[in-house]
Amino acid sequence: MTPLAPISRRRRTVLGLSFFAVFFAAWSAATFGGFVPRTFLADPATMLKEGWLLFTQYGFANDVAITIWRVVGGFLLAAVLAVPLGIAMGAYKPVEAFFEPFVSFARYLPASAFIPLLILWAGIGETQKLMVIFIGSFFQIVLMVAVTVGATRRDLVEAAYTLGASASGVVRRVLLPSSAPSIAETLRLVLGWAWTYVIVAELIGASSGIGHMITDSQALLNTGQIIFGIIVIGVIGLLSDLLFKWGNHRLFPWSIA
Repeated sequence: MTPLAPISRRRRTVLGLSFFAVFFAAWSAATFGGFVPRTFLADPATMLKEGWLLFTQYGFANDVAITIWRVVGGFLLAAVLAVPLGIAMGAYKPVEAFFEPFVSFARYLPASAFIPLLILWAGIGETQKLMVIFIGSFFQIVLMVAVTVGATRRDLVEAAYTLGASASGVVRRVLLPSSAPSIAETLRLVLGWAWTYVIVAELIGASSGIGHMITDSQALLNTGQIIFGIIVIGVIGLLSDLLFKWGNHRLFPWSIA
């Protein structure tokens, strides 16, 4: 292997699938071989059986749809507000000086710590869960976008000014095209964090969603359902991640990322 040397798409796919094969083989050996009690870790067959029951008898599809709606809703709300603010902070130093101290402070506050307050303010309905995702995503996006825009190559900015571009023209014609692929990658990363926030929100004071199902399964010591719920989250996250990557390559063909 050579550091940073690219590999073919086929080899990348084979290596990626190989890890999952090894993981499930180790899981099967540990559970079917009796090395781990099934009370603490269900075997793959039991997990699939419980997953089938969840979808056919317990309306799990509705829980999945509700969780996806919460993630998408909270994440989009955060992105729509955070990206413009991050661009302004990265492009204009006075804006950065005004907002950056508070944003840096707020991004270290765990979103889960706001759940008791949000329940008091908004109840246990959808607003509370959307706000948990919003708080967890907004400040991260703002700062990461600001850093990305602020790191634009200075020679490109100077060249634009030399060619007669105005300040707003530099933002539109240099900063945004240069930063757009990295901003899209930032949104892809934060979307993964949003899934963590929604499950935390659903573990407390929820009557639906994947997190609610996991909590109910934990009370019944049904590790098969718990594992199935976790895997469903991972599969949805992987699909959304691949969709994001595909969209980024289509929207920003000049980027090699």
